[in-house]
Amino acid sequence: MPSQFVTPDLGEFQRFDDACSAVAQLEALYEASCEFLCKAFSKAMKAAPEGKRIRAYYPMVRIETTSYAQIDSRLSYGHVSQPGRHEATITRPDLFRNYLIQQIELIMENHGVHVEIGYSDTPMPIHFAVANDSRISVPQEGAAQFTLRDVFDVPDLSKTNDDIVNGTHQPADGVAGPLAPFTAQRVDYSLARLSHYTATAPEHFQNHVLFTNYQFYVSEFESYGRTMLADKTSGYTSFVGTGNAEITDADAPLEASSKQPQMPTYHLKRADGSGITLVNIGVGPSNAKTATDHIAVLRPHAWIMVGHCAGLRNSQLLGDFVLAHAYLREDKVLDDDLPVWVPVPALAEIQIALEEAVAEVTELKGYELKRLMRTGTVASLDNRNWELRETEGPVQRLSQSRAVALDMESATIAANGFRFRVPYGTLLCVSDKPLHGELKLPGMASDFYKTQVERHLMIGIKAMESLRTMPLERLHSRKLRSFNETAFL
Repeated sequence: MPSQFVTPDLGEFQRFDDACSAVAQLEALYEASCEFLCKAFSKAMKAAPEGKRIRAYYPMVRIETTSYAQIDSRLSYGHVSQPGRHEATITRPDLFRNYLIQQIELIMENHGVHVEIGYSDTPMPIHFAVANDSRISVPQEGAAQFTLRDVFDVPDLSKTNDDIVNGTHQPADGVAGPLAPFTAQRVDYSLARLSHYTATAPEHFQNHVLFTNYQFYVSEFESYGRTMLADKTSGYTSFVGTGNAEITDADAPLEASSKQPQMPTYHLKRADGSGITLVNIGVGPSNAKTATDHIAVLRPHAWIMVGHCAGLRNSQLLGDFVLAHAYLREDKVLDDDLPVWVPVPALAEIQIALEEAVAEVTELKGYELKRLMRTGTVASLDNRNWELRETEGPVQRLSQSRAVALDMESATIAANGFRFRVPYGTLLCVSDKPLHGELKLPGMASDFYKTQVERHLMIGIKAMESLRTMPLERLHSRKLRSFNETAFL
């Protein structure tokens, strides 16, 4: 390394044939880098450093394969598509321990190779190094006695992009291919954003995520969570609200956050992380993209939208359900990352789980289920007040697309699920019918919400509990994988 940098002892790469030992080494290297930077930063805040820059590096995992040997073609992950060197920078291995062990074990088993663990050449930004030390905070530029970026590395946007998941990453000749869908800096960036937007720490997020666009669902989710905590056989261990307030007893008070975040988030936790997280993303595709952009780095096993929508068919009634099997994308926020010509398919595993959950909660089956649930295209627009403009064009497009419902978030969440390889689905509840003279008015809305929210949320929860029992190799569909995929899920 350049002599002008003061760095910790970087050591040599070590080989491992055991995934647990490999991840333990990742943790040791990561902690050493963070400790080195935290100590250097604390010292620098007391006395401005002179001369050399201070730098530490992210740890990394790498493998090398030499064979085109056929792997189990039923698997959508756990293998690389061609021989060569593949590597990934790693952050927060403590947070991702189970995930990393699982992915590394699959690679070693499927390719018959060992893994190598050591330091990468990617600098660790000081902001991310001190993020888990509550005693340290990085001041704004100009607040310290020295210029921060003259001494420490700061976040580099060129390393926080989505080139890998977008399929635009092209490694140069002789450069290793990516082993994971996100770089360490990209993950760190999102972990910081999650804490900011949701007011809960990334550690609390569960593998099954429900999105909603109304606050009414939150109180119902808390009520269900308390019921589960009262049932000692439920498998749920705690309930977490904004501000990281956590309860383990059903009757314990849940302290409200002093400052309401942009996307209030709540977690019904299980010991193995297979519980349910509810995110109130509010209204609009921008919020939907922001939330899913960042939650994706946690590699959830499924996310489902359970929000309200406008019913577009006269045969629909307020309170009916819509199970999306296609999306008309006019939200515009993802057009640069996922062109609108890319189809976003329905995933059979999610569709079946949702339909079975509707049948269980409503106690309707077969043809009778069609009385209150339609399967069809959901359109998502970026204009909440589209009805106030000339409607002939939009209405014609909606009719030609065979759309049965309209909202502002579902297509964004599904498209980002497709882009990030996170299984996705949508079950909406009709709250108004603007094309047929039934607008959402205050009196109607309050009665509607009281009677429908509990049932709708319960359907989403039942679907997630069903998906929790499904083997990962079945849930993570090959539909979501491109020609040259990363081995890590």
